[in-house]
Amino acid sequence: MDVEADRREGARVVRMATLGPAGTNHELVARRYLGFHGAGTQGLRLVASFREAVALLRAGEVDFVLQCAVHPEAPQTLGANFRDVFAIDCFISDSRPLAILTRAEVATPRSIGLVMPATESYADLGRWREKVPYAAIPLAFADLLAGRIDSALAYRDLADGHPGRLRVDEEIGSPDDVWIVYGRERAHSGGLLASRDSAFARRIGGPLSNRASSRAPTA
Repeated sequence: MDVEADRREGARVVRMATLGPAGTNHELVARRYLGFHGAGTQGLRLVASFREAVALLRAGEVDFVLQCAVHPEAPQTLGANFRDVFAIDCFISDSRPLAILTRAEVATPRSIGLVMPATESYADLGRWREKVPYAAIPLAFADLLAGRIDSALAYRDLADGHPGRLRVDEEIGSPDDVWIVYGRERAHSGGLLASRDSAFARRIGGPLSNRASSRAPTA
């Protein structure tokens, strides 16, 4: 959904920060999440790090931050800021399928770029001598095209845009990741905040509530 479409449809503007640059899974899933809630995307802001996102949240320049739970900065985002930055929502989403892409002219790749440690265990990387860490997949892919690394754990569809330059060494697919939404106000006053209409509730055959969520009493 683009800015003009948002304006035409009267979508609510939500100021949210997530990880850039353009083309990350964070951007993709943020747009999905905002669309799910009927919000426009013109308030979406892409940042270089979640330290920057938290600073924007504290300064009131954005109202929410979206982060994948396996991102390397997640422990810092949640743990170091728990007094004034709060997890207010979480959900599950897949994203763009991943693959290991290698430059076509490299017969025996020695270096691979990837987001570490988040994607490091997605495949057996033992045949690469050097693992180069990146903050985001598009950054690793840019260095792959520039010849700075031999391979990259990146989005599978990127290979299709560069026929003859890249080959797919391994298809990985997309995990069902957990995503965390942060805000400046706590979502509840204590205890458990959970959905009675979750996959867990349906699997165990538990009673469904007419409400979307319920607070369980504290111990």
